[in-house]
Amino acid sequence: MRILLIKMSSMGDVFHTFPALSDALAAIPDLTVDWVVEKSFADIPAWHPVVDKVYGIELRKWRKTLWKKETRQAINVFFDRIHSSQYDLILDAQGLLKSAWVARKIAKKQSIPIVGYDWQSAREPLATLCYQKKYAVGKNQHAILRLRQLFAQALSYSLETHQPIQYGLNTTYWNKPDVLIEHLGQADYAVFLHGTTWETKYWPEANWSELLARVNRAGLKVVLPWGNEEERLRALRIAKTAEPENTWVPAQPLTLNTVAHLLTFAKNVVSVDTGLSHVAAALEVPMVVLYRVTDPNLVGAAGEKVVRLESPCAPLYLKKFIKPNQERLSLQGLSVDEVFNHCVGLTS
Repeated sequence: MRILLIKMSSMGDVFHTFPALSDALAAIPDLTVDWVVEKSFADIPAWHPVVDKVYGIELRKWRKTLWKKETRQAINVFFDRIHSSQYDLILDAQGLLKSAWVARKIAKKQSIPIVGYDWQSAREPLATLCYQKKYAVGKNQHAILRLRQLFAQALSYSLETHQPIQYGLNTTYWNKPDVLIEHLGQADYAVFLHGTTWETKYWPEANWSELLARVNRAGLKVVLPWGNEEERLRALRIAKTAEPENTWVPAQPLTLNTVAHLLTFAKNVVSVDTGLSHVAAALEVPMVVLYRVTDPNLVGAAGEKVVRLESPCAPLYLKKFIKPNQERLSLQGLSVDEVFNHCVGLTS
């Protein structure tokens, strides 16, 4: 059985899909999945053994330049590549108008069914008008469970209640990145994922510095990755509070593949609410994630080795602190002591 999966973005959404793929492969051993995903995430799906072909789509770019001949040519080339394979069905696991458009354009030429969420379950209900089969999946559940339930119904297998999350990524032949060994040798290390999108999600630098000192005393070096100039400067300031041999701040931004390999061999990860926390969760690395102003219950990092710490402000999704006490409350339950005490196997 070969299916085409439409799940294009975001990074968290892509990683949330892996447990459903693991369920499906266990239930259907001859299953093969090809995956349409945003080009910036195209390296990720092949980490799962059930995935064969990955089609990196540039939908965001196309929408801005549809009037250009080059864009129309790129669209035709993209869909021609997909049409070279035959599918039993197309599974739109995104439930958006844009994903339904992609699915319909493929299905129309191949005359194959599109399946997905029903009207009450889809994020954009109008997308369901493109589906031949539609399935009810409760919205008030974590995204991982929603996807697992959708896959089980669409591919006709049972999903046991409280069945453990298995990401099932094939990392057997992964190695520590050479650049890591160059700076830290074979020393054990933790990774601090300190960068995120909203200022209200940040954990104070003083807390990172104190945690760094305690993790160093526990015998671990610390890696501080970064993705932009603001994060680089923050990483350098945090690292400056420790002995130089105890930290590593990369000189250049690391690729997603390099970060994934880095996380795979870490003893511990401490993260704010950021896309990379989903990477670490999928790689089944012991991790503490700090939810200062966002609620993890629907889309947070999840897995057997993930500890989620939430402040009283977590359900509020505060991009700005409005009331005088919110900034203080947003750090309640996220002290250095509480974070360190949940770092598995460490004692200072």
